[in-house]
Amino acid sequence: MLNIGIIGMSKGNGHPYSWSAIINGDYKAALIDQAIQMYNYIGISQYLAANRDTLGIDGAKVTHIWTQDRKISEHIAAASMIDNVVDNLEDMIGKVDGVLLARDDPENHVAMARPFLDADVPLFIDKPLAITWEDLDYFSKQHAKGKFLMSCSSMRYSPGNQSARVQLDSVGKIELVVVVGKKDWRKYAIHYLEGMFSLLGDPKAVAVKHITKSGKDIAYIEFENGILATVHVFMDIAPGGELNVYGQKGNLQVVHGGAYTSFRSTLVEAIRSFEQGKSRLDFEKTRNVISTLIAGQESLDKGGKTILLKEHF
Repeated sequence: MLNIGIIGMSKGNGHPYSWSAIINGDYKAALIDQAIQMYNYIGISQYLAANRDTLGIDGAKVTHIWTQDRKISEHIAAASMIDNVVDNLEDMIGKVDGVLLARDDPENHVAMARPFLDADVPLFIDKPLAITWEDLDYFSKQHAKGKFLMSCSSMRYSPGNQSARVQLDSVGKIELVVVVGKKDWRKYAIHYLEGMFSLLGDPKAVAVKHITKSGKDIAYIEFENGILATVHVFMDIAPGGELNVYGQKGNLQVVHGGAYTSFRSTLVEAIRSFEQGKSRLDFEKTRNVISTLIAGQESLDKGGKTILLKEHF
């Protein structure tokens, strides 16, 4: 049995509750409902209840938790059946076989990851891994040193993506991909990028140009293989997202759907990686996606300048 540590939480992110319940196989519904009321975590109660029969991942248990507030940690532990609350991140070292850094505020990822990477503790980091070239460079160097490091959005393993892969050849040579999603570029564009990159077989991005403004983000992406893409991330549209692929022989619309299934599949891959002692997701794929995310942010900050990714490697 793998002992797993979990780190949370950041604003608007209920993963410490839901991921722990998915792995541990049980939860206290009344406490999850309290969390929803306190933090507005829409959807968690519904998808946990609807999928109670498939909760639990064999061979692993979330046994330790840390957050910036012990009261928050204790509430998550009680809600999601976690036995141990620690006062410091480092207190997990030597007691767990892997750590889920379940915060989606990338500006804090390096500081929180460093103790575990230094101690050779396998680490899965929630999306987005980084939002600056400096932080991405740190993680790239850690990977080059042989440190266990894995990170992705759950969109990589969405049921919509898995179904669409079977049909992808039918569209012929792909010319254009259009992606639409809600919220902001900095924290949520990674979902739509990851889903697109994964479906297309992780082609190498070579240039990114942000062509609008924050909150109504549209980015133009050129891939090495000739595919062009536009990614639209708007704060004030209705929830949901889709991915449209246009080829010379046909078109394909992908609706990712299934938050629970996506989360569970991602956690299964993380735990299988912990068991095998190596990430099952090639870090170069992660770096490719995160580089595109950062380039989009840089282009926005520089008034729509085209960012050539080769300039950063």
